[in-house]
Amino acid sequence: MPAWRPGLADLPGRIPLFPLPGALLLPRARIPLFIFEPRYLAMVEDCMKTSHRLIGMISAREAIGLPQPGPPQLAAVGCAGRLTEFAEAEDGRLMIALSGVSRFHLREEVSGFTPYRRAEVDWAPFARDLGPADEDPGFNRTSFVSLLQRFLDSHGLSAPATELRDAPVGRLIDDAAMLLPLPPEDKQALLEAPGLASRRETLVTLMEFALRGGNPKDPRQ
Repeated sequence: MPAWRPGLADLPGRIPLFPLPGALLLPRARIPLFIFEPRYLAMVEDCMKTSHRLIGMISAREAIGLPQPGPPQLAAVGCAGRLTEFAEAEDGRLMIALSGVSRFHLREEVSGFTPYRRAEVDWAPFARDLGPADEDPGFNRTSFVSLLQRFLDSHGLSAPATELRDAPVGRLIDDAAMLLPLPPEDKQALLEAPGLASRRETLVTLMEFALRGGNPKDPRQ
């Protein structure tokens, strides 16, 4: 089945929200999710009834170091994914996958009778997400992979050598941004990076900073 390629006019003005601390979804990327809370089971059921099948992944401001009184406040920017995979486990949990479509700017939350949160959103600031895949002319695979491997080693992690060697540039950068164990505020910075090159630059800075132990004045750098 070909990927859904909407234009701005095809995107709804209101979408359900799935606040998930530490999770990052990017356009054209994919994230698997296990759904078990009743409110989010209801969200998925309602989403399946729509033609667009979009769910907005967004971080709570509390998760990015900005505690607020009352219900968790949401970040200003999230990313909507189209529900592209769905399976039900025997215990009632749902196993779904969202395929990233576009980032959005949160306008305002919508009150109503749904148990999950919803919001009016603005897609226009991220219209480029709907166009051709971004490129990164300044990408140096050898340098990037070397840094990535050092970061993975420092966390006792690994990645398939063939993926590091052969994965398309965009997928390599975005997968690293989504999967690396970085703080929520760093994930938010990667989400809000304007394009692929700036996301790679941000990711490199974050990995280098982490490898220095969070000390920007390390004399070895």
